[in-house]
Amino acid sequence: MSIDPFRVRVQGPLGPFAAGFARELTRQGYTQISALGQMRQLARLSRWLALEGIDLKDLGASDLDRFVRTRRAACRQLRSIKALQPILSHLRALGVVQQPSPRAPDNPVDDLLQRYRRYLTVERGLGKATAIGYADCVRPFLRQRLSPDGLALELAGLATTDIVAFVVAHCPRLGRGTASLTVTALRSLLGFLHVEGLIGHSLAACVPSVAGRRLSGLPRGLDSDQIERLLASCDCGTSLGCRDFAVLTVLVRLGLRAGEVARLKLDDVDWRAGEILVRGKGSCIEQLPLPADVGEAVAAYLRHGRPRTAQGRTIFVRVKAPHGALSSSGVSQIVAAAGRRAGLGQICAHRLRHTAASAMLRAGASLPEVGQVLRHRRTLTTAIYAKVDREALRTIARPWPGEAA
Repeated sequence: MSIDPFRVRVQGPLGPFAAGFARELTRQGYTQISALGQMRQLARLSRWLALEGIDLKDLGASDLDRFVRTRRAACRQLRSIKALQPILSHLRALGVVQQPSPRAPDNPVDDLLQRYRRYLTVERGLGKATAIGYADCVRPFLRQRLSPDGLALELAGLATTDIVAFVVAHCPRLGRGTASLTVTALRSLLGFLHVEGLIGHSLAACVPSVAGRRLSGLPRGLDSDQIERLLASCDCGTSLGCRDFAVLTVLVRLGLRAGEVARLKLDDVDWRAGEILVRGKGSCIEQLPLPADVGEAVAAYLRHGRPRTAQGRTIFVRVKAPHGALSSSGVSQIVAAAGRRAGLGQICAHRLRHTAASAMLRAGASLPEVGQVLRHRRTLTTAIYAKVDREALRTIARPWPGEAA
């Protein structure tokens, strides 16, 4: 049986775009079987549009929902909105189908949070994901300020007692990390409300702190044997293993965050100067030296592992089609999978950042130097690594009095 996607017959309003869509699937690296499934989906959608009498320029979200419902009743494959994304992305790029309009806020809370997220990303320089996380944390607080009819927010009379009462009632149900993020987001929100003129003066200083011993633990870095096992778990003879080895090497040697690895671009590497450009938190851009082993791992991936059909200028891309940029969560999944293969249990990407810092200290680097490489804004952030050298700490520790005490 032939599996050539170009041989799928598409009748109806989408027929003129079938050949171009098939070429686009091939360009994005879809296998013939996957491309065949997408082409058949295109044919089904085209027939359904013809039967329903829907013009392409009028195709909207409600129409797509109805089509998906008919697919769910008929089969078990390619029956979600997500399965339609390759088709919709291609048609929208051609201007045949309208871009989805942003959803309007349903209530005053959503409206204010939308403005708050815009303030965080535009005025404060936070990333989109961070802004969404802050908004989600303070949503319960704003819901408490809704008027009885749910049509307005009662913020003018906001008092210190209201803020303290929310923190005392809400935060004990959360983990320490989530509770700490909640009070941080609440302080940020109160500052935003003051800037917007919704409250008379900033009440950010009224938010209680979450109890926690920030520097009580030790950074959980990996030792040299564990690092070797982690890197050896990657089969560099495959495209997947070549990419994963390069990602892990960058994390272990440079101490980058997962999002910073995902944002690395081909133009960020200066091979002649031996430097790499890192796009960090808060739109901060800095240059770091490029160690030889990191450069070799990245170069090997670019030569032998990165798909030729990859789109964009990001260094690390998805192995499966479409070959778009690797996401921050994708980097974290690479680390977690390597940890399981190496028998090290669950490992997060940030633990490799601790590993890089610990290795620099063992090599004789000072804390300020470690902070510069990790791009910490505050010296206090780097202070936790002062406890990494346990042997040196033993020389200054006072002897335990023992039973004589």
